[in-house]
Amino acid sequence: MSDKSSTIAYGRLMHRAMRSLIQNVLSDVAQSGLPGQHHFFITFDTGAPGVSLADWLRDRYPEEMTIVIQNWYDGLTVDDDGFAIILNFGDSPEHLRIPFDAIRTFVDPSVEFGLRFESTDHGDDAPEPEDEPPSPGNGQADRAKSPPQHAEVVRLDTFRKGN
Repeated sequence: MSDKSSTIAYGRLMHRAMRSLIQNVLSDVAQSGLPGQHHFFITFDTGAPGVSLADWLRDRYPEEMTIVIQNWYDGLTVDDDGFAIILNFGDSPEHLRIPFDAIRTFVDPSVEFGLRFESTDHGDDAPEPEDEPPSPGNGQADRAKSPPQHAEVVRLDTFRKGN
């Protein structure tokens, strides 16, 4: 007999699945390089535990930063917790370490694919505050409300100029 008060934590399961998708994509790129026209915009929380970047970058981007993995990158390594990469900032190669839990958005505009992670401030064992599917809308989060605790697809219109 099942306990009626327990539920399946779909939000947390989806969150884990989307992080795993990013891990698999980056692992493939680390081994084989970027195929075709693929490139990534990855926005992450610079203050999240485990994020490692140069002090001058953290000073410049105290809350969040978006990196582009496209033409020049080096030393991409991926493990179960995140990835490390060397990117060029104004002719200055910098090492970055980004845990998957720090990622806020992952977008590949070449195929109009994107994910947004609203919050990661709960552990794997914490109850999921909102495990209901998102209500229909335009894919934009209302920042004034408490954000949902799940991954969702981001419309690329968010990143286009003029919006």
